[in-house]
Amino acid sequence: LLFNDGKRHIDYILAWSIKGKQKKVEEGKNARSIFEKNLRKEGLEIEYDTKGSEIHYAKVHAPYKVLIRYADILAIRMPMKEHPGTSVVIQMCYRVSNLGKTFLKPFLLDRDAVPKIKRNYTCPYSTDKNYLFETDENGELEFSNSARSRIVDYILRRKAFKDDTKKAFSFGVKKMINDEFYSAVYPLHEGHWKKGSAMNARKLLYDYWAHWKNMLKFQPLDHIRRYFGEKIGMYFAWLGFYTTMLVPAAIVGFLVFIYGLFIMHASTSSKELCDPANNMTMCPLCDKQCPYWKIHEACSHQSASRIFDNDATVFFAVFMSLWGTLFLEFWKRKEATIQYKWDLSNFVSEEEPPRPEYLSRLESWTTLKVNPVTGIKEPYLPFWRRRFPVFLCSYGVMIFLAAVAIGAVVGVIAYRVSMLAALHILQEKVIVVYQNAGLITTITAALINLVIILILNIVYGYLAFWLTDWECLRTQSEYDNSITLKLFALQFVNYFASIVYVAFFKGRFVGRPGDYSTIFGARQEECEPGGCLIELCIQLAIIMVGKQLIQNNFIEIVVPKIIKMIKKKISKETRAQKLAKTPWEKDYKLGSAENTSLFYEYLEMVLQFGFLTIFCSAFPLAPLFALLNNVIEIRVDANKLITGLRRPMAERAADIGIWYSVLYGISRIAVISNAFIISLTSDFIPRLVYKMAYSENKTSQGYLNHSLAIFNTSHFSMSHMPDPAFGHVELCRYRDFRNPPDHKDAYAFSDVFWHNLAARLAFVVVFENVVIVVTSLIAWMIPDVPTILKEQIRREAYITNEVVLKTELLRARGETIDAEKMEVISDEEANSYETSNMSPRRRDLSDI
Repeated sequence: LLFNDGKRHIDYILAWSIKGKQKKVEEGKNARSIFEKNLRKEGLEIEYDTKGSEIHYAKVHAPYKVLIRYADILAIRMPMKEHPGTSVVIQMCYRVSNLGKTFLKPFLLDRDAVPKIKRNYTCPYSTDKNYLFETDENGELEFSNSARSRIVDYILRRKAFKDDTKKAFSFGVKKMINDEFYSAVYPLHEGHWKKGSAMNARKLLYDYWAHWKNMLKFQPLDHIRRYFGEKIGMYFAWLGFYTTMLVPAAIVGFLVFIYGLFIMHASTSSKELCDPANNMTMCPLCDKQCPYWKIHEACSHQSASRIFDNDATVFFAVFMSLWGTLFLEFWKRKEATIQYKWDLSNFVSEEEPPRPEYLSRLESWTTLKVNPVTGIKEPYLPFWRRRFPVFLCSYGVMIFLAAVAIGAVVGVIAYRVSMLAALHILQEKVIVVYQNAGLITTITAALINLVIILILNIVYGYLAFWLTDWECLRTQSEYDNSITLKLFALQFVNYFASIVYVAFFKGRFVGRPGDYSTIFGARQEECEPGGCLIELCIQLAIIMVGKQLIQNNFIEIVVPKIIKMIKKKISKETRAQKLAKTPWEKDYKLGSAENTSLFYEYLEMVLQFGFLTIFCSAFPLAPLFALLNNVIEIRVDANKLITGLRRPMAERAADIGIWYSVLYGISRIAVISNAFIISLTSDFIPRLVYKMAYSENKTSQGYLNHSLAIFNTSHFSMSHMPDPAFGHVELCRYRDFRNPPDHKDAYAFSDVFWHNLAARLAFVVVFENVVIVVTSLIAWMIPDVPTILKEQIRREAYITNEVVLKTELLRARGETIDAEKMEVISDEEANSYETSNMSPRRRDLSDI
């Protein structure tokens, strides 16, 4: 990790290919020469490795003078000298009971192997206040490797590689990569991770974080942040917190599922339907080809439906609504604590330079405008003449792509209708297939839909990036926000369109015997005899679990291993050749850490959050499957960063960005969705209305007969009449609330139907308002920042200001500031603050 002199640290690697067209090679050589000359002028030191036959490298080192200058420019927070007065400020702890410690012990890291990183008392560095900061024995500040690489990256992004320095086209290492003058730039990994290697920061993270043996351990977040930077550290902090919060949701969901298993055969409705004595004849499930059938034949369907369609479903929907709110509120508190620990409380994003792709596309653009911040001329695109038409076309294409996803659902509906009709023909040949035709159709349709979803996701990914590139956005933040909106919207429609159809539209407009509504020339789909909720559960389970197994686990775990194995077989390198490779050569062969890598990780988890909350009432086991997936996901992502990718630049970020707003929006949609699922898709409301208004003994006894309408078979038209070979039946029953055939308004919706509809709508209104009021009240009651943390931040700011003011006063008087005087000043201020506040609390934030 050092220059050839064994002293200077390698902070960055610049790599370029020496092969290619002669003109391009010469152009790249000239650009690199100018660029590296400008780097030297800035004070950076460069050493070359030109031994390779294809790739050459430049090793970049930032001397202490450069580091100290840019620490001042960028106001990097540096550790302050520790005195009794300041150290007392950070000695504060959330106490955990002995019972809690015993319970958490199996999940805690070995502190001997992974020591705690002490939180230093920091403040923005300033050269004229150098006396405040911690220094080594040589009187120099200590910069972490991630801080060094961040400073070098800041310089690399702002230096020119052409003689014309008045235009933005000739600035920045990213533009040089885009122009293929460099093939890669990256900070080095710190040592190797494999077994037998000397212990280093990378190996420590692999052994105690990325390795599969740590699946149930908490993450060493401070070590992750120190090695990869705050942006990646914040992602893993959020993912770990989300996974931890899934534990109570998974337990409650599993208990609701167990409750459903206990009552599936014991409930009154199941007993009535499964009793052969209730010899009700049901109307045919299709025209002409289907026979009449007995209600008790649907016993297994009804029993399975009761697992999910029961009173506990309502409780679970309310619980998950509250859980979603608590998760978001407690994350804000956790985020505030992390911001404090990682010195992000007053984080301000740097002024972003234009994206290199933006400059490349507009290199011949003649309209330029001076950037008011940097003073550099940049290409300017008029909004109404250039940007608005592109945005209009871009989002028009998005609407079309969303329509394609809906069209795919319509195609699957056509498959369901035709498949169901085909299976019903087999009643005499394959009786098992005929009896389970609906279930077979539901499962196969869901699997086909999953395949279509995965294919469309690939298409949507390419088209979303193509559309965003076409929009020609100036900064990386603008680009990231635009791609986030597109991909999330498209994937949301893609994943949830079929589920929304089953939840809210299937079986709603089928008509009645003798007057069925048709689609594609056939009867519309009806719900299974047990109701649509069991079909919704199957659809949700197959899509959610299938996505996790195929996309998350197979593609992220199995495929990389297969590729690695193939490369190993193809490679002709001997062991001696591999060992002779330098660290920068080994890192160059790893995958590139793209800007969009974290985006896909967030998108994956946010979609999962949607599955959990929006349709939780239909699938209580969803949190359990999500928990199992996330435990694996953390290690997969960690392993990829440690062993499979070049070390990313340690970027800073104070929060999870736009994703919090997306999660909040999903949690609000979930309240509405679950209210309608319980009221419209399940039988909870009709059963409740029956018990309260129609049952003589206020129980569910007799509900089966109450929920089935009567049809006179003589009213069948010839086109719908069942085959006479099925026998003569005078009256048959069907699921609906309609008047009997002898009523003056025969087959019209009965009073019971309108009573149920009013109750359903009333439930939606009450459920939504109660849940939203309760969740809003919870959100209001839980402060975003813990009170003790607010006190801590104010206390640090007060003591820092007072120490600086008193020290500057002494300097103004011409007195010499030494360590003894600094200690006296800090002690005075700390004691003064202690006396004025008289707070006995001492808590340590290091374990939060």
